[in-house]
Amino acid sequence: MAFYLNYNTHFFFKFSLLFSLLSFSFSQSDVVEAPSPAADSCNGIFLSYAYSSGTKLKPTDPTHQPYRFESVLTVLNNGDEELKSWKVSVEFQNDEFLVSASNAVLADGTSLPANVGNGTVFAGFPMSDLKTAIETAGDLTQMQVQVQLLGTQFGVAAPDVPLPKNIQLANDGFICPKASMQGKNEMQVCCRKDPKFKANVTVDEEFLPKQSGDLTIMYDVTRTYDSNYWAQVTVSNHNPLGRLDNWKLSFDWMRDEFIYTMKGAYPYVVDSSDCIFGTQGQHYRDLDFANVLNCERRPTIIDLPPTKANDTTLGLIPNCCRNGTILPPSMDPSKSSSVFQMQVFKMPPDLNRSELSPPQNWKINGTLNPDYKCGPPIRVSPSQFPDPSGLPSNTTAVASWQVVCNITQPKGASPKCCVSFSSYYNDSVVPCRTCACGCPSNTARTCSTTAPAVLLPPEALLFPFENRTAMAQAWADLKHRTVPNPMPCGDNCGVSINWHVLTDYSRGWSARITIFNWDETAFPDWFAAVQMDKATRGFQKMYSFNGSALELNGVNNTIIMQGLPGLNYIVGETDGANPKKDPRVPGKQQTVISFTKKNTPGINVAAGEGFPSKVFFNGEECALPSVFPTNNSNREGFTTILSIFLAVFVFIMLHQ
Repeated sequence: MAFYLNYNTHFFFKFSLLFSLLSFSFSQSDVVEAPSPAADSCNGIFLSYAYSSGTKLKPTDPTHQPYRFESVLTVLNNGDEELKSWKVSVEFQNDEFLVSASNAVLADGTSLPANVGNGTVFAGFPMSDLKTAIETAGDLTQMQVQVQLLGTQFGVAAPDVPLPKNIQLANDGFICPKASMQGKNEMQVCCRKDPKFKANVTVDEEFLPKQSGDLTIMYDVTRTYDSNYWAQVTVSNHNPLGRLDNWKLSFDWMRDEFIYTMKGAYPYVVDSSDCIFGTQGQHYRDLDFANVLNCERRPTIIDLPPTKANDTTLGLIPNCCRNGTILPPSMDPSKSSSVFQMQVFKMPPDLNRSELSPPQNWKINGTLNPDYKCGPPIRVSPSQFPDPSGLPSNTTAVASWQVVCNITQPKGASPKCCVSFSSYYNDSVVPCRTCACGCPSNTARTCSTTAPAVLLPPEALLFPFENRTAMAQAWADLKHRTVPNPMPCGDNCGVSINWHVLTDYSRGWSARITIFNWDETAFPDWFAAVQMDKATRGFQKMYSFNGSALELNGVNNTIIMQGLPGLNYIVGETDGANPKKDPRVPGKQQTVISFTKKNTPGINVAAGEGFPSKVFFNGEECALPSVFPTNNSNREGFTTILSIFLAVFVFIMLHQ
């Protein structure tokens, strides 16, 4: 009897273990559920969003209660053409916080977890292309992808269902009606090709054409082996006013890859500990991880200094090693791109030379530069490079992906530079706006974040904001003006630009522009630009800068300027002659700009047409004052303005 019990127990244990293993294997395989019956009537791209389950979460908050939600987003190609690089827009509306998403990434490059309460766009990964039933004999594993969504939503309790407002295909060339409900838990839509859409790619082309954007990143695999490959990354600037300084590039490895070595750039953090204590260390037991550069899932890459350009280990890559500076092509095309190479080690099950997967969720930024939002990597035709041997032939990459980034203004973001206005016909300066570049959240500060900036005497522009209070109050007393109590906060900008209307006569007029650097970071190869809706057509010349008119989007209203040789470097803020009593001294550059009225008849300089409508510094749009100097026919300030001009000019000459 004991033997019988032991035998049955042993048999039951083995059966249970086998069943568990089979169940685990089944759950881990790429099983695609059958599409909804409604998909049968769709001869295009069928989309569905189905809510699966949800539970109440802590903490309890009657006004903003969190709930867990699980949903499935389905994309099915029922059309007659392959859907390349699929993208689906989901208009979330319940302040959703997305924790994970299988088989997809966020198209704007945001890493999960992320707030998607205002809606988001999903892009396919790793399966970005969906084939047709015709070319696969109805194989759903190649025609369909299902994205398992897990996250937190707020405020929608059972029996209500937290569905998005709408779902639609985000690829170009499709028309999607508003999604319809299928019961309480699911919404569906069938998107069909737009007959009026003209694609720039033929059906039989293997890859999508390269796209245009403010900035593009090419990820080219140049050599591949079973366990690792070499990739060349090229960052190219296409925006005539875009720029990057001290760029930092980051991305997510999705399949446990790690960086073994690099040329032309370097990780911001050199650390192999994640590999040593992770699965990489278990697989590559004979690899010396002391030589591995980075094992972070999301590494940050920085450029090398020019001194490393000819280094045999780290350099010798064309267009590398520029301290992270990428100039606009309108300024210097030869410096509008940056290139580096890296050796990437892969992990099982990707250990064959044809299994290549680019990193996802790309992000790039710089100091005092525009913000960029990057899309997902799109497979494009392999790039070609000049043969390194010098022969008149090209070598082709093994595989290429393109990431397109565009300048964006994040919600709630503040500018990083500001503008003040002044003129020969008014002896007061309209300073930068209060909190133009943001204000500190410290409530202990004794300044007002809402009071308008106080008019200043011209000489106050040469002093840091904290040294202007007494001058501003004295100037207000002299002009019989009241000042707010408390006084307004400063602009908190690292760079300020003064635009001063210098002269205005019958045949022409002139302005002076002065750039102040209040930060300790210097600006080599700087540039600035102004947009003037009417005055640009009359632009003649600049006297200390190199300036030229620039046509943007078919409109000739922009003047771009940069320093002449010897004046193309703005130093950072420095201590005064006696730091104990003298205020800090900003770095500065200055020029005069002349205009003719021949091409701009009727221009009213004093009424505001002599002031720019937009100002840019190193690609960043600066905050402008809300008012212009008034024309009160008061010329007594001209002498003061002239003295400031001479003082700045002498300062620049002495510090060259």
